[in-house]
Amino acid sequence: MTNLEETIQKCASGDRKAQTTLYNHFAPKMYGVCLRYSKDATEAEDNLQDGFIRVFTKIDQFGFKGSFEGWMRRIMVNTSLEKFRKSNHLYPVEDMMVFESIQYSEETLSGISANDLMKIIQQLPPRYRMVFNLYAIEGYSHQEIAKLMKITEGTSKSNLSRARAILQKKVIDDFGLEKNTVTTTLC
Repeated sequence: MTNLEETIQKCASGDRKAQTTLYNHFAPKMYGVCLRYSKDATEAEDNLQDGFIRVFTKIDQFGFKGSFEGWMRRIMVNTSLEKFRKSNHLYPVEDMMVFESIQYSEETLSGISANDLMKIIQQLPPRYRMVFNLYAIEGYSHQEIAKLMKITEGTSKSNLSRARAILQKKVIDDFGLEKNTVTTTLC
């Protein structure tokens, strides 16, 4: 039995020390997951805490049949999506103009830090951000996204397209890139 398996079993029996150990080990990575689905750091922290409550409540249901981290990640994503659906805040979305298809070279992307890219993604309107993260980062299909977010597949595809257009424009504007100089795709 590995240390992680032992810690998980102790958590399932309500051992607070084991829960603290598990939290300290996974919280930084899971915070990053929650941040991608939140409007700001405060909301991400709330989602992280709620997600860990669910993890500790359901940890006895983890069957050691797959990755524990993957199981936990899914709980964090689902917690964040559920809170988003419940709040259902409407944020103004600027009118979208049709953007030309802009491509990016590897050199361009290597000049942008992961932190810079995360900040740009955080600026997306909430629905676009959710669809972009689920599709481009988590690897969900449009059918899965539609079911999770209670939207149509067409809406999922449209939101992804608009998210990409906004991200492309933002990268060009923020990093002073020219449309003609970029060649591979961002997303």
